[in-house]
Amino acid sequence: MKVYLKFDYAQLTKKIVQEKLSELGYKFNIIGFGEFNFLEKIPSEKVAEITAVFKEYGIEIVENQKSVLVQKIKDAIVEMVNSDKPLNIKSSVYIADKLNLSYAYLSNVFSEVTYTSIENFIIIQKIELAKQLMINTPLNLTEISIQLNYSSVAHLSTQFKHTTGMTPSAFQRIISKRRELSNKNNN
Repeated sequence: MKVYLKFDYAQLTKKIVQEKLSELGYKFNIIGFGEFNFLEKIPSEKVAEITAVFKEYGIEIVENQKSVLVQKIKDAIVEMVNSDKPLNIKSSVYIADKLNLSYAYLSNVFSEVTYTSIENFIIIQKIELAKQLMINTPLNLTEISIQLNYSSVAHLSTQFKHTTGMTPSAFQRIISKRRELSNKNNN
């Protein structure tokens, strides 16, 4: 039986951070999305231990202010792209409102730190989600383009090919062939 999962990355990350810090016996408080404060002085060797524990879950402690801001931008984008509700506002407005900073400033910091644009990161996230939807759901390309807030299937297809080097149809054929081979090998 195949089961599909939906994730709330923010909630999942918050729960992992709370559980692991509590297990390690640290006093802390969660400030907001992707931020917490230690309520006591933590020696550097203990920070290394905490960093190692978080790394197992793909969570990284970031101390540079610009890197922190870039992570908040990425988190907002992932939340926006993975939202169940279609957003009726531009992504630039969503991100600026979410972080309460001007989009021009956020865009400059993001480009300076990552050497790519926010728009490019959004496209990559959308294409990754499109691939997951093609693999894990019965949705067709039209339904996926609507869910990902594309203006048309052609727009999604163009960005998909530009990002992955193949058309969505070619990607779907590869997935079908893999499933056929997997089914043959399991029988």
